[in-house]
Order: sequence, then C-alpha cells, then structure tokens
Amino acid sequence: QVQLVESGGGLVQAGGSLRLSCAASGLTFSTYTMEWFRQAVGKEREFVAAIGRIGGGTIVADSVKGRFTISRDNAKNTAYLQMNSLKPEDTADYYCAASRSLARRFVPDYWGQGTRVTVSS
Repeated sequence: QVQLVESGGGLVQAGGSLRLSCAASGLTFSTYTMEWFRQAVGKEREFVAAIGRIGGGTIVADSVKGRFTISRDNAKNTAYLQMNSLKPEDTADYYCAASRSLARRFVPDYWGQGTRVTVSS
C-alpha cells in the first residue's frame, strides 16, 4: 500500500520559512517524480513544484519561483519543499504527490493527505 505522509506545516508570520517533508512508503521511491500542490480555501488545487527521479530536474511555479525549493533524498524516501519569504497568499493545504514522470506531473498516481500552512500578515 502506497503512503505519502506530509509533515512540517503550521502557522508562520509573513516573511518566515517552513520546510515541508513528504515521507513515502510502499513504492520504489527513486522511480517516481515527486510533486507538491496546494489548495487554498475556495480555490482550485494548483501545482507548486516537481522534481525528477534522481533530482536533476526541477520545475517550479512562477508564483513561488525564487522563494520555494523542492528537493529529495532517495536514501530516505523523502521529498521536501523549502518555503522562504512566505506571504499570506501562500496560505493553503499543501499536498505531496508522486507520478511516473515530469511530463505526467499534473496527473499523479498517488497523493498524500496534505498539511496545512497558514501565513499571518
């Protein structure tokens, strides 16, 4: 059974930082592209970032470029999202996901349950 478990969310002031983690089990982690999505209240889920199987390629949404960094540690079966210079508009539930390739990053095979990030002004 595949499980993606996010952690690291919480309440932070604007300008602060958080690092989200996504621990994966039940799949061969190194064969999956990993993604982060987010969904704010009343809005559609949006893509945030993706990283290739061995971490050599990353894609980051324009809305977070220069502030968010995605990474992974295949030895730990874990993906990360480092979020700096947080803004109130970054407030959302953040979801980890796994897909077969970067080309399929918008249609992941697996999803986590999400972790909430709240940025106060």
